[in-house]
Amino acid sequence: MKKFIILFAIYFLGSGFMVNAQNSKKKITLDEIWHQYKFYPKTVHGINSLKNGNEFAIIKNGSLVVYDYKTGDSVGVLLDKDKLVPEGEDKPVRLSSYKISEDGTKFLIPTQTESIYRHSRKSVFYVYDKKTGKMTKLSDKKGKQRLATFNPAGDKVAFVRDNNLFIKDLVSGEEKQITTDGEKNKIINGTCDWVYEEEFGFTKAFFWSPDGNKLAYYRFDESRVKQYTLTFYGTLYPKLYTYKYPKAGEDNSIVDIYVYDMKTGKARKMDTGENTDIYIPRIKWTTDPNTLAIERLNRLQNHLDILLANSSTGKTSTLYSEDDKYYIDITDDLTFLPGKKGFLLTSEQDGYNHIYYYNMKGELVKQLTSGDWDVMKVYGYDAKKGNVYYQSAESSPINRDIYVVNLKGKRKKLSGKLGTNDANFSSNYKYYINTFSDANTPPYITMNNNKGKELRVLEDNKEFVKMMEEYDLSKKTFSSFTDSVITLPDGKQISLNTWQILPPDFDSTKKYPVLLYIYGGPGVQTVTNSWGWSNYFWFQMLAENGIIVVSVDNRGTGARGSEFKKMTYLQLGKYENIDHIAFARYLSKLPYVDKDNIGVFGWSYGGFMSSLDILKGADWFSTAIAVAPVTNWRYYDNIYTERFMRKPQDNPKGYDDNSPINHVDKLKGHYLLIHGSADDNVHFQNSMDMITALVNANKQFKFFTYPNKNHGIYGGNTRYHLYKMMTDFLYKNLKGKEE
Repeated sequence: MKKFIILFAIYFLGSGFMVNAQNSKKKITLDEIWHQYKFYPKTVHGINSLKNGNEFAIIKNGSLVVYDYKTGDSVGVLLDKDKLVPEGEDKPVRLSSYKISEDGTKFLIPTQTESIYRHSRKSVFYVYDKKTGKMTKLSDKKGKQRLATFNPAGDKVAFVRDNNLFIKDLVSGEEKQITTDGEKNKIINGTCDWVYEEEFGFTKAFFWSPDGNKLAYYRFDESRVKQYTLTFYGTLYPKLYTYKYPKAGEDNSIVDIYVYDMKTGKARKMDTGENTDIYIPRIKWTTDPNTLAIERLNRLQNHLDILLANSSTGKTSTLYSEDDKYYIDITDDLTFLPGKKGFLLTSEQDGYNHIYYYNMKGELVKQLTSGDWDVMKVYGYDAKKGNVYYQSAESSPINRDIYVVNLKGKRKKLSGKLGTNDANFSSNYKYYINTFSDANTPPYITMNNNKGKELRVLEDNKEFVKMMEEYDLSKKTFSSFTDSVITLPDGKQISLNTWQILPPDFDSTKKYPVLLYIYGGPGVQTVTNSWGWSNYFWFQMLAENGIIVVSVDNRGTGARGSEFKKMTYLQLGKYENIDHIAFARYLSKLPYVDKDNIGVFGWSYGGFMSSLDILKGADWFSTAIAVAPVTNWRYYDNIYTERFMRKPQDNPKGYDDNSPINHVDKLKGHYLLIHGSADDNVHFQNSMDMITALVNANKQFKFFTYPNKNHGIYGGNTRYHLYKMMTDFLYKNLKGKEE
């Protein structure tokens, strides 16, 4: 261990002397970060592959322009902005997003869009028909629509309004209401309740069959789910918004799956079993237009079944089952192969997340990937060539690369640069857009063929890199924290990954305060070799002002296998806190660290951890900022919390031992607590009850709330205000300097 510390110090010493030799450069300001938004590199977004796979469309100057993947040449205008004039009006609507029918002749265009929760929104949709040149409202009836989607033939559109499902016939103009029992805070058809949207990550809960003759949809009965009310200020009498939010251990919605038959005009319920205290995190049509796949997950989330449902009769059979001693993560990686050849999925059954190929009897044909590394995402399956494209952390848990593997298990690495690579494939998988970055390099975006060859550069951010060179930036560097080697339950020994940003004028003979940036939640990393966006420049600004900034991926974070990720099971916060304290203890021994001024900052789960660190780690952390933290796991939603903790009724000690609200008596240092009052995710209640506990324990602290702001705390001047407050707090309490 001593050898590592000496090398660590020598590396820092050398880098410090190098930086001192540099000429004077500009200093970063908060105004540049959060008012001018100066430090946002260019990206390439909004590219949608057309059905032919050789061309893509992108909104440019208000019109939808088509480009050739291979050459990059413009090949025409798919939608002319001047033609998007609704019938009876004289001005075109603004094209901000769209959906295209499979035959490419019709477009769904949302306008007047309103956000509901994190992923959900509602709009007034228009249908533009290229053949007729007409732009008509999807629905003339009262109320905005949600999730409008063409059927495969492009002559019908399904959508949700007021918790009911509708189908609009674009030929006859008839609008048919498929469900009639939808009611706010009671019954939902065709979309999700709050907790499914937040934790299972989807909102569109209806799906056309491959032949377009049937429509499968979710029905949520949230009658027994308890309500939570948000208060919105700014009017004489504040407005109240009430919605269903199932906290840990509380009742969930009863979820059923129905299939509506276009020919008979009737809906049939699919048989998902007698137990209703379950989750159905995904449904998906197989390549057989009469067979629907239904993923069924038990309440503990450690047993998964894939059911095959006969959509005509509703009868189901079990295709696949999986058990895990901890929990099973839900993904979108299930793919059914053409010709009933089988299906692909990802699983952690061998201890790491890998791709498996099964036949339609549920028998394993082949494990396509294997090794002590994780597949991070599956991009898709090229049925023509039999290739699966995916992203992995094979080279290192901090890196991401793009690979291809065939159904025989032969694989090839496609990406070339060391860092983080992500892909956006064409519909025929002949081309992909590669977005590369590393810890100190902004996005470098290229067009590649499916063999990994770079065809051309779409964005190199040269001007941004040139601008960065004008500033006194330090390199973000990586290392392994070996001062506390960890043994996992399977016997494997590992060290933790860290990064650090030193002051550009670093002098090893001086003492510097340290800020630990943390998230730490299950499967999520802060130590990745990727671009850090605005926080990268905030951390650089802090370093310019004499604060060393570091981060560590504690036990429970991702890309290091199942045992590492799931070691925090039943005890969220315990091992994470132990790791943070061990890291702070190590930092305190470094000759250039001011051991009396080590701070920690985190948001959401990170706020939970920063709160826990300054309480249970009071001897090592002098300062903490917690933004929108969970302070009591009993207050958070049941899908997320029970996945890692089980019900509080079954694991009371696990809930209470590491909830910050139960450790307020240990506070010694400077604690800043921040929360948006309209946070629908981590409720304001967490901070309110934390304040009560702190006051009862006679502990002094700082608190600030942002009225009407949700979990993201943004809008207008909000982010600048937030970061100015946090910066001033750190300067005062880590450096003893008033700003």
